[in-house]
Amino acid sequence: MSPLRVSEDLVPLTTFKAKASELIRQLRAANRPLVITRNGRAAAVLLSLAEFNRLADQANFLEAVREGSADSTAGRVITDTELDRQSPRR
Repeated sequence: MSPLRVSEDLVPLTTFKAKASELIRQLRAANRPLVITRNGRAAAVLLSLAEFNRLADQANFLEAVREGSADSTAGRVITDTELDRQSPRR
């Protein structure tokens, strides 16, 4: 994702409503988030679907690492040999 460009990537809600289709096309082409403002304040961020999926995958991976680390710390681990014994043969 490219960095935010304040002059281009802040859009008032009324402008977004009027030009949603065009702004979404630009969003995908620029690969930058779009900040939608309401009464002059940031109210929402619009991301491309690809960027949303990338961030969701990253969050899921980090959560899996945290869970694995917690399991290791708590001693909830088994050796490779034990895993082989417990796994069904093909």
